[in-house]
Amino acid sequence: MNIQISHPGTKLSGDLQITGSKSESNRVLILQAVYPSIKIENLSNSDDTKVLKKALSQASGTIDIHHAGTAMRFLTAYLAVYEGGNFILTGSERMKERPIKLLVDALRSMGANIEYVVNEGFPPLRIQGKKLTCNEVKLKANISSQYISALMLIAPSLPEGLVIDLEGPLTSAPYISMTIDILQHFGIEARLEPQRIVIEPRAKVLNKTLHVESDWSSASYFYSLVALSEDAEIKLSNYRNESLQGDSNVANIYKQLGVETTFHENAISLKKVSHKKPLRLGLDLKNTPDLAQTIAVTCLGLGIECNLSGLHTLKIKETDRLQALKNEMEKFGATVNITNDNLQLLSCASLKENVQVATYNDHRMAMAFAPLALKTSLLVNDAEVVSKSYPEFWEHLKALKFEVKQHDN
Repeated sequence: MNIQISHPGTKLSGDLQITGSKSESNRVLILQAVYPSIKIENLSNSDDTKVLKKALSQASGTIDIHHAGTAMRFLTAYLAVYEGGNFILTGSERMKERPIKLLVDALRSMGANIEYVVNEGFPPLRIQGKKLTCNEVKLKANISSQYISALMLIAPSLPEGLVIDLEGPLTSAPYISMTIDILQHFGIEARLEPQRIVIEPRAKVLNKTLHVESDWSSASYFYSLVALSEDAEIKLSNYRNESLQGDSNVANIYKQLGVETTFHENAISLKKVSHKKPLRLGLDLKNTPDLAQTIAVTCLGLGIECNLSGLHTLKIKETDRLQALKNEMEKFGATVNITNDNLQLLSCASLKENVQVATYNDHRMAMAFAPLALKTSLLVNDAEVVSKSYPEFWEHLKALKFEVKQHDN
């Protein structure tokens, strides 16, 4: 489905409830599979979470997780310790191009029985679940935090727990902290020490419920909308000041772009305030790489140069996000340079109209570019891709008086 987006230019105003965090939901679902007494509220209704929940109900056979990268990483570890299970873990064509070798190597070093079905280092995987007794493993710290979190989530179920020795500086540290906080919520002893993570074994967990906070990555698109607007006030539920999600830093980042955040008991209000627009924005996003697309497009719409670094994990996401951003931003007239871990938006005198934005099977491409409709006319191809993390996105835009129309090329 291709859609055309526009806005009449009146004030942006609305009160929206955003689905639960995919990151929190998927972590606690793995823990619930290990410890069935765990209860969850406000679970994400994203495709990724639905796919993971369905997969966890299978005792053997082929599991197809489609585009769900988190599910691929978490299930690789979970199925490896699912005693007696015999699985083929596969996904979309893009998923079969996304590396998994470092996680598989780590699990194999612990005694796991995992084989590559087609290409060495990539899904699909043949996994025979077994009891793992090894209590120490080494991993490079600058890899995707999902590899590390995958091991952390199975760690308390191992007879002696697990020590994860980390080599080098840690990438996406907030996601590691999120995993630790969720483990601790259920009474599991978990701690991050210099260059290692220690998780103690736990036969039973506290009989508690985890209320999943709404997704801050999803909130970022409304920060972009407010920044690009002339007048806006939007309220979003369920958010809290003390968040487990690293992407909550979006509130601090967008202060520089004229967005004021007010925290209520279980919500936030975003308001456009008068401010001096910066000429350029420089940010290290190594702890919040999922915000890169949103920020880059906001800067494009505001006519601000930006230099975003710490983005080395973006090349192995749903698409090569750095190349995809360059491709699509240049359609609007921008000059963009990229390296392996950096994006530099140099200039864009005026935005071209009626641009067709390709989404590359990447939900964040669709949602990051949508706010540009406040500045110019555009079309978004394969718009239904948003269901991966935020199925109601287009309906929520309509609630803010956007015109969202299906468009036949």
